[in-house]
Order: sequence, then structure tokens, then C-alpha cells
Amino acid sequence: MPFEITPDETAQVMDWLLEPDAGNPGIRYFALRDLVGLPEEDKAVRKARAGLMRSGPIPTILEAQSPDGTWVKPGSGYSPKYRGTAWQILFLAELGADPKDGRVRAGCEAVLDGGLASNGAFSPYARPVSSGAIHCLNGNLLFALQRLGYGDDRRVRGALDWQASAILGEGGVEYFKSGTAGPDFACGVNLGQSCGWGAAKAMRGLLAGPARRRSRRIQRALKAGAAFLLSRDPAKADYPYTGRVSSTWFKFGFPLSYWSDVLETTAVLVELGYAGDPRLERALKLVLDKRDPHGRWVLENDLNGKMWADIERRGKPSKWVTLRAMRVLKTARLVGGLVPRYQEG
Repeated sequence: MPFEITPDETAQVMDWLLEPDAGNPGIRYFALRDLVGLPEEDKAVRKARAGLMRSGPIPTILEAQSPDGTWVKPGSGYSPKYRGTAWQILFLAELGADPKDGRVRAGCEAVLDGGLASNGAFSPYARPVSSGAIHCLNGNLLFALQRLGYGDDRRVRGALDWQASAILGEGGVEYFKSGTAGPDFACGVNLGQSCGWGAAKAMRGLLAGPARRRSRRIQRALKAGAAFLLSRDPAKADYPYTGRVSSTWFKFGFPLSYWSDVLETTAVLVELGYAGDPRLERALKLVLDKRDPHGRWVLENDLNGKMWADIERRGKPSKWVTLRAMRVLKTARLVGGLVPRYQEG
């Protein structure tokens, strides 16, 4: 597949993503780091990261935190959606919060202390039990905690091992009808069928840490997950589901919850090296086709009114969704003229 975004189109989008934006300062930080490719120690990157802790949604989320590090109430943090502790850890990671901030670390400790069941996996119940462990929650929190500096924590390493073991059906993992019901992402919430949303989340969680730290079991689980996600056309997303295919797959949003979308699934597969696989071509085309006339992507799905802070307006061009899409297309080598122009300027 040739370049689909020309250098001129790239310049227009990048100028938009890199402009100062007090409402969403994390965009500039991620665009400099992930799209331009500047290192964390770069002066502009450090300045951008400091700014996102002073304005935008992150300070609003942290202002709602209790002194004990939780949001709303102690426990697993899954409830209430989307104001409990577990959700704030996910949102803070997505928004780029500083892992060294004491409030962020207190929140991570709270979800680790209150959210893990005896099998080492995250469970949504107020008193976490192993029968509630599910891939979507575990994958979300593994992604978030690793991004927030907890990749070497023994509790996170244990949850990673559960994730890989549950996918593969080994390591003495136990299955339950009410939660993870079997290997290959089988989930009781999906009537025991393999869940596409859970697969995308689990894979994202396994990919969040450095490749050098991945055990052989995690590497095999990633291969099994890629095989499952590519067993159907990701552009159709007709993974096992009782009823019609959820329209949520095709509505790109930010932040995501327990659900996934075609863009997230494509991101996982591109990161694993499948950008050139013919089975992913239609999904990449779908991503490209969803641009507006100015090369931007629209916010089609959101959690406005449910979080501590609204992010963007539904139906309008979205910097966060555009950032998500540009990350995928850059990794897939479908963006022209990106690095030279902005590294020079």
C-alpha cells in the first residue's frame, strides 16, 4: 500500500496537533514524542509534559482524588463508572500524566491494593474475587500501570503472567463461567464466546512494556492474540458475539472504556508487525477513509458527562482521535513527510 497521506496533508494535521492548547495540552506532548520522534529528555517534550499537569483534564481528575489515593470509595475502583479509581488510572495514563507525581502514584497503589483477586488478576467486584477476572479490565490496567511506571512491580508482573496464561490455557490458570471462561479470550460476559474487545485490551496490556521484559509465555500469548484478531477481517469486526456486530467498533473515540474499536485493534496488530499483512489492508483503508476534508478524524464516541472532566465534543474534529490514527499510520509507514520537517523545526 503506497503512502496515503501526502507531506502537505501531514503538515496541515501536524500544525494543528502541535499548536498550544490549554484544554488538551497532552496532545502536543504525545505528538512531539510519538509522531515527531523526539526523546523524553528533549527540552520541548519536557516542557509539554510539565504543562499537561497544570491545565486540561489531568488536574481536574486529580482534584477529585481522596487523601487515601482513591476516587469515590475504596475497593477495586471499578464502580462507579467512570469515576472510580480504576478508571482514573486508565484515563491518567491515556492523557500522559507524570508517573513521578505523588498523587498519580497514590492512585496506582490504591488500585493495586484494592483491585487484585487471589489469582493475581484484576477483578471489578467491590471485593475482588478470581471469578470476576476479565481480559478487558486486566488489559486496561496493565496498559495504564506500565505506562505510569509500575512495569517492574511484582503485582503487575503477576497480572501480566495471568493475562498470558489465561489466553493460552496454561500455567494452572482457573476459568469461571462468570468471568474469563476459557482460553482464546473466552468470556462469561460474552456468553462464553471469545471476546474481540477483551482480546484487543489484553494485547494492548501485554504490549505496553518494553519487549526485552516479555517472557516466552507473553510472547506466545501475543502470537495467539494476533492470530485471533486476524481470524476475522478487523474492518468488519465480526468476532464471536450473540447478536449483531456492535456499532461501537466503527465509532472512533477517546478515551475508550471496556469496549474497543477498529482503530485500537489495528494499532495492536501494526505494533506487532502486521502492517503489511493483506488481512489488515481493509482496516487500514477504513482508518484512512474516515478522515474529514482537512485530514482530521472526528470524535464519534465519548464519555462526556460520565468522567470527572469532559475531553472533546462529539461530532467535531478530535485531536485525540487524530493522534491515535496518526500513530497507527506512522507505524504502518502510511504518512509522508512527517519526521524531517518537524525534527528540523
